[in-house]
Amino acid sequence: MFMKSNSKLLIAVFTAAILVVSFVAMPWMTQAAPKGKVAVVLDVGGRGDLSFNDMGFKGTDEAAADFGLQMVEIQSASASDYLPNVRTAARSGQFDLIIAVGFLLTDAVATVAKEFPKQKFMIIDMVVDLPNVMSIVFNENEGSALVGALAAMTAAHYGYPNVGAVLGIEIPVLYHFEAGFRFGIDWGNKRYKEIMGRDADVGLLYTYTGTFSDIAKGKAATEAMLAQGAGLVYNVAGPLGIGDLQAITEHLNRKGKKAGPPFMIGVDANQDWMGDGHRVLASMLKRVDNGCYNAVKAVVDGNFKGGIVVMGLKTKGVAMSKAGDLDTFMEFGIGVGEITGKDKSTIKKNWTEMRSDIPRSIWNALDDLERAIVSGRISVPTANTLEEMQAVRARYPLTK
Repeated sequence: MFMKSNSKLLIAVFTAAILVVSFVAMPWMTQAAPKGKVAVVLDVGGRGDLSFNDMGFKGTDEAAADFGLQMVEIQSASASDYLPNVRTAARSGQFDLIIAVGFLLTDAVATVAKEFPKQKFMIIDMVVDLPNVMSIVFNENEGSALVGALAAMTAAHYGYPNVGAVLGIEIPVLYHFEAGFRFGIDWGNKRYKEIMGRDADVGLLYTYTGTFSDIAKGKAATEAMLAQGAGLVYNVAGPLGIGDLQAITEHLNRKGKKAGPPFMIGVDANQDWMGDGHRVLASMLKRVDNGCYNAVKAVVDGNFKGGIVVMGLKTKGVAMSKAGDLDTFMEFGIGVGEITGKDKSTIKKNWTEMRSDIPRSIWNALDDLERAIVSGRISVPTANTLEEMQAVRARYPLTK
């Protein structure tokens, strides 16, 4: 089960560099020649984060398989690798598309795309305004509003005064998460009073850790929030969720409990399987995999073009986790050896029981919120600058 490994092994598994993927036909095998090649360049978070980078790899790998392409994975060991990795891939002239997974690769893509104007690029989470770059961005604020509303109503249901958010580096894309989460908590507080007839008044504790890789900082931040009465903690820092869940698990162990509350809320991928299926109440799915798949498909179909592609709730770019995708994402855990195929039925049982303990009226309220966002009846605030984020914080202070 997840969390049974020691922390050193976990960190080694989650931060290990992965070799570039290649396809080599053995002399005695007949293998169809690939129809093209696509490169996926990962940031320092790397494979095995069970989150952002794994989602980018997943979508590109699936597209390569479906369209008969060869995928080459390029891992960045440090920030100094970004520019040479992207430039080397472009200089080779071998790739129909170079995918850069993450905001941190922005400068590298902007530089190299100018140097190689005929090379097609796609970047996740940032806009590079060049004709050969497809920029895919997400309405993370919309998905975060859903899990924020769930967090507030669930905390109120179990009698917790606060919820928490452990964030990574303070960059514009993370402001989207924070802004939406704040809105969702405020909405959840108000709706809880309507459906339950009593005040929720759930507050927000939040920390920008300044990292996407220091698991210990995630754990320390979560421990501090739990000490201040957080009933749920939202992981908005990729691999730091490992530390968040460690803190929650140890907190529960001290109370003689295996299941939450308190709970974690996962991010990017469906992380609901973590913690044996009864400590991660929900995940805000950021479908980086769909974005990568669609970009590859556009190249194959001959309709790739530079510009901005926005993916939100309506276009299935973000979502709150549901039962239907749990099986698929448990394969992430199997892939890193944290669970086995035999664990899947137990995890699903625990997950179902965990969610069943939340009143149906809360889930119905969340369905209402989702429909309102998709229809445009509710516009969730977002922020792209510190000044804009400060304005959202002032509008939704959520402090005790």
